[in-house]
Amino acid sequence: MEPLTIGAFSKACRLSPKALRLYDELELLRPARVDPDTGYRYYAVEQLEQARLVAWLRRLGMPLARIREVCALEPSAAAREIRAHWARVEAETAVRRDLAAFLVDQLTQTPRKDTTMLELRYFAHSDRGQVRPENQDTAYAGTRLLAVADGFGPAGAPASSAAVEALRFLDTEEVPAGNVLNLLEDAVRGATEAVRGITGGTDEYGTTLTALLWTGSRLALVHIGDSRAYLLRDGGLFRITDDHTMVQSLIDEGRLTPEEATAHPQRSLLLKALPSAAAATADLRLHDARAGDRYLLCSDGLSTVVPDDRIRTLLGAAPAPDEAVRTLVAEANTAGGPDNVSCVVADVVETATA
Repeated sequence: MEPLTIGAFSKACRLSPKALRLYDELELLRPARVDPDTGYRYYAVEQLEQARLVAWLRRLGMPLARIREVCALEPSAAAREIRAHWARVEAETAVRRDLAAFLVDQLTQTPRKDTTMLELRYFAHSDRGQVRPENQDTAYAGTRLLAVADGFGPAGAPASSAAVEALRFLDTEEVPAGNVLNLLEDAVRGATEAVRGITGGTDEYGTTLTALLWTGSRLALVHIGDSRAYLLRDGGLFRITDDHTMVQSLIDEGRLTPEEATAHPQRSLLLKALPSAAAATADLRLHDARAGDRYLLCSDGLSTVVPDDRIRTLLGAAPAPDEAVRTLVAEANTAGGPDNVSCVVADVVETATA
């Protein structure tokens, strides 16, 4: 069969001649023949399938370098890579969706028409567990600040303590909701430096950090690592943090199921922790509070041995934060307590109505 000119091939595969010339230069889609005198490109009909695949992957937003790798794979392997790419796109889109929702809410919110005041009732406790020789966790609860940090390495205990201590100044002053995320971002930079001063910046030592800052109507979240924050609202339990772990990234990319993750040998391998190269790698977001909400912060000493449905049951059954914390810690220890376990529980309650 006669080769197709670049114009005819362009129409058939819906890639512009300009794109085809670029893909030739990048060795992504080489022409079947190039005229030695004119330099004119000719393509074989058999190349249409690959060209259409390239066009479709570009429409998915896949980078050209990644497309070249995918096109070199067998169909089943290529399918897995496409699935993984789309899972990453969806995860990134979800983050941008949350940010867009926050910005829309910030720009359209109206002042409260009632005088209902909200406050936190809270309790925090950290336990060594049944196996570890020392407790490297730090848990803190105050009028405005709730925090859990899980240290690792030989300097894990002082690292977690330093991270939380660097945020404690936030507990002493009222914070305007419009400025709270900037304030938290600055505080995380301070926590990063405090931890770096103890660990020397090495990756062998460090800490996770998950904290909530109360503004009077909202809770601002800062999160880095695999400690977690949950919201119990109207009987439903919602995890409001994402684990920064190798295993979670594999789940997000569709390479691993949640069931497979529980037995993965690298399930505790962190992708983010303090000290980090840049404090901006921490997740920052705002949550509107409602009377009746119950928040839980915990280290992975709870979440790795107590399933979420069991956490929901225990968290919902306890009448007060202190009982909820003690019950959850006891549950983790009953399940073997292989790690330190720290919990902070805070209830959002009404204080006055005019």
